[in-house]
Amino acid sequence: MNNRVVITGIGVCSPVGGDAVEFWQNLLAGKSGIGPVTLFDTSTMTVRIGGEAKGLDPARFAREFPEAGHETDRKIRLGLTAADQAIRDAALGADALRTAWVFVGVSLESFPLEQAGLAAGAGDLIQSLAARHGVGLQTPLDRLAQLMGGHYGFNGGQITNCSACAAGAQVVGEAFRRLRAGQGEVAVTGAADSVLNPLGLGGFSLLRILSTENEHPQQACRPFDATRQGTVLGEGAAFLVLETLPHARHRGARIYAEVLGYGTSLDAFRATDPEPGGKGAVRSMQRTLADAGLQPEEVDAVNAHGTGTPKNDIAETSALKEALGPRTQAIPVTANKSMTGHLIAASGALEAAASALTLHTGWLPPTINLEHPDPQCDLDCVTEGKRAFAGKVVLSNSFGFGGQNATLIFGKYDD
Repeated sequence: MNNRVVITGIGVCSPVGGDAVEFWQNLLAGKSGIGPVTLFDTSTMTVRIGGEAKGLDPARFAREFPEAGHETDRKIRLGLTAADQAIRDAALGADALRTAWVFVGVSLESFPLEQAGLAAGAGDLIQSLAARHGVGLQTPLDRLAQLMGGHYGFNGGQITNCSACAAGAQVVGEAFRRLRAGQGEVAVTGAADSVLNPLGLGGFSLLRILSTENEHPQQACRPFDATRQGTVLGEGAAFLVLETLPHARHRGARIYAEVLGYGTSLDAFRATDPEPGGKGAVRSMQRTLADAGLQPEEVDAVNAHGTGTPKNDIAETSALKEALGPRTQAIPVTANKSMTGHLIAASGALEAAASALTLHTGWLPPTINLEHPDPQCDLDCVTEGKRAFAGKVVLSNSFGFGGQNATLIFGKYDD
């Protein structure tokens, strides 16, 4: 079986907007969501900026998800909120929810260290955490999917993926493959992440991949710019409702875009560095094109991974040229992270949502802060503000730590 699979619902909690409408308006307007971190005291830290998610109301969350009201892990709150938006946006009924698959991307487990005595030794610290919080010292990786299943009554099955910055794209791709193969008609898929805590921000700072431009947060993330210094951490969540085309048509659903193909690869060059030539990224894109039955010249736009780190941007440029061929420099490229920061596990799902909205609305968002193009990143980056888009195919890249690569291809829905 080879079902066509379409996107019928989108939910977003992001640094540039607390729902899909606000997210898209601000993205097209080139509005940065990066600013000083307010979630905790950063006064003694090297990096003090980040992309904090907007629109997360604790009181409203507790009313809408009473079973999760005690959860303090922000990625769970962000994920449930975005998933609920997507389900409401798709107007899924109870029967569809019962049979839906759930595919969730997450990353690091959460330690409530700020509530423990950090000056204590390791043994004392563990005992303190256990005494305060019981045996559950960490948020289980599948906790978000578990809570979603309990709240909506999903029975189709669930898969949780923890593959760093590729997780969000991979769960969308795996859900697509499951529905295309006829193993279901509906899937709720997406990812949530928040590493904006002392452990996360401090840990990423030690890797020397973050921008330290604390005085100019909105200009700190500059993908493909010659003066870029590093990426900026963000937090958020994005979820999509995928359906087989017959199921969506039968219930008269609005269709944003069609999922055409998915590919993934592993190059495992180093824990944090991409393979300099982007060979793993090339394989990911080539496999996606083959999966979609498309030729490189049929790609009309690219939503780049575009982290704003010196090594990643050069490697991605090289990979795009090899995978897409001589037309590459004529293909418009946009990098959402210039405004949202890097949402780690959630980034691929968020950029999948942006790709679908590009096809649905006919607009490409800009890449902001790109004022001094790097000669080694000679792409047609959208920098003049939003750009009208009449194309039919958008390719979206997500490349994670450990050489985990994922690519998605979306198409304009054509009945």
